[in-house]
Amino acid sequence: MFSMLAGKGSIISALRIVCRSKAVLGRPRRCLSTQTEGEVRIAKILKEKFPLASSLKVVDISGGCGAMYEVHIESSEFKDKRTIQQHQLVNQALKEEIQGMHGLRIFTDIPK
Repeated sequence: MFSMLAGKGSIISALRIVCRSKAVLGRPRRCLSTQTEGEVRIAKILKEKFPLASSLKVVDISGGCGAMYEVHIESSEFKDKRTIQQHQLVNQALKEEIQGMHGLRIFTDIPK
């Protein structure tokens, strides 16, 4: 599909067309530039809890239903803490939201 469109416009145009398609493999397609309500809500909570975070990414990996998320967060607040302690801090921050989730993948790091 991209090869057909490459001559007629930019990759961005091709992505817009793909984003408009109704479904891929039976699942609704989400445009790359949009966030679900759950992603926005979780990101807001984490920004408040970790104001020194230099990087934060929240992705709904459940296909858009909000049952499972992946969180990538980089913060100097994790310095001198083991990975399990970093993850516990994230779990504590999201305590209320986790109750309604099927799962949560957490990736933490300290800025270089």
